[in-house]
Amino acid sequence: MRRFVRWAAMTAAAALLAAGCSGSSGGGEGDERSGSARPTTTGAKALPAALTSQKLDWVRCKATADSSPPGRDWQCATLKAPLDWSKPGGETIDLALIRSKARGGDRIGSLLFNFGGPGASGVAGMPGYAATVSLLRERYDLVSWDPRGVGASEGVRCRGDRETQAAESVDATPDTPAEERAYLRDATDFAQGCEKGVGRLLAHVSTTDTARDMDLMRQVLGDTELHYFGISYGTQLGGVYAHLFPEKVGRLVLDAVVDPTADLVDHRKNQARGFQRALDNYLESTGQDPERGTRKIADLLERIDADPLDTYSGRKLTQVLAFTGIVLPLYRQDSWPSLTSALDTAEQGDGSELLALADGYNERDASGRYGLLTQSQRVISCLDDKQRPTLAETKKLLPEFEKISPVFGPFLGWDAAGWCHDWPVPGQYATPEVSAPGAAPVLVIGNTGDPATPYEGARRMADELGKGVGVELTWKGEGHGAYGNGSDCVNSTVNAYLLKGTVPKDGKVCGRRQ
Repeated sequence: MRRFVRWAAMTAAAALLAAGCSGSSGGGEGDERSGSARPTTTGAKALPAALTSQKLDWVRCKATADSSPPGRDWQCATLKAPLDWSKPGGETIDLALIRSKARGGDRIGSLLFNFGGPGASGVAGMPGYAATVSLLRERYDLVSWDPRGVGASEGVRCRGDRETQAAESVDATPDTPAEERAYLRDATDFAQGCEKGVGRLLAHVSTTDTARDMDLMRQVLGDTELHYFGISYGTQLGGVYAHLFPEKVGRLVLDAVVDPTADLVDHRKNQARGFQRALDNYLESTGQDPERGTRKIADLLERIDADPLDTYSGRKLTQVLAFTGIVLPLYRQDSWPSLTSALDTAEQGDGSELLALADGYNERDASGRYGLLTQSQRVISCLDDKQRPTLAETKKLLPEFEKISPVFGPFLGWDAAGWCHDWPVPGQYATPEVSAPGAAPVLVIGNTGDPATPYEGARRMADELGKGVGVELTWKGEGHGAYGNGSDCVNSTVNAYLLKGTVPKDGKVCGRRQ
């Protein structure tokens, strides 16, 4: 069991679909700043020189168990950070970093990237994203990292591959008391596995912890301000950073924005609306009536719940795997044809294509090994999320979820009860604090067709950042995120902001064909 719809860039899975299924920092010239006074507090205890003056040993990146070396342009290093930020002089953990140095002579500084999740590996994802940001590479060192609890940075493991596969047979929309007990028992098992496998780190992987790591990176990299590009969950991380260190905000781009005003339950409602909106757009593109097409898919999922489909691999396509397979292609419009083919095949009784899509989302390879993104995501978000809906509270909410979306509502509604059930560490907040009075302007981008982070969240983020800080850019497009997804208007606006410091007018809109 897992959060079915991640706040992630999904770059690796999207690539799989496209291929297989269908100097010093600081403002540069023209930097436009807010005219308000900027605060001087960083919101953190003074750090020991052993941390802030550490020298990174950049070496050519090595191959990992999952990938070959990224090439000569890429260097990797390890940063020491406090395990517990309330004790900055105490025990440390290792954070894995990757960079490619600026190619041009007029360097602005480092540009830090977070690709979402939470739980996405920046070390693995940055080289593949470099082509998308090739223009930025002329004046910035491209830098990313595996956040604490992720990948090479003390990555977490709460259960093994066999247990992960077994959990795929647990009914995620239980219909009977026995199925409800099995659903919650699986959540308890996962939480206990995390407590045993992650140990002391379990209480120190929050978004706030990672935001403080980012400011340490800024200092060690030699930048006076943080320049940052956050995607999906990375926007929440960027907002928290801006709140903690407003005087250190340089040029921040937040793309595919997580609504900072929504609590755990409201996030799931937002995603139910966002994915239903994307599904409606997909169905219209195929000439179907959205209401009828949605009902047809909901009926298919109900049949699979009662009788899982056979596949070529010999594994069964369960309802939760079918749902996951439907979710993945909605992240990118150019993946919609793969959804059409998979649904048609499933209607004929063969679940193979939906299973392949689900495996792509779950990072399952042909040998049955699963990636750990989902496990890291759950560990991080359950430390963030304070809300713990009970079974009774969730069941009262289910009719509202089902009304929002007959396809996505039931899964996301039940997920509210199971995601952090029996979690051994209390959550930190209901909603993150992102207000950043006096910070430099932050560019906040919403995509009207975004399924995972509905575009309404961009306006709310801009408002929460504060007047003169949050600057909203809207793209009338499809898919998760806007930059690099086919809009010259979005790309040129972001490039002008990052390369020249040109801040667009708040509320600028880029049309579908711009």
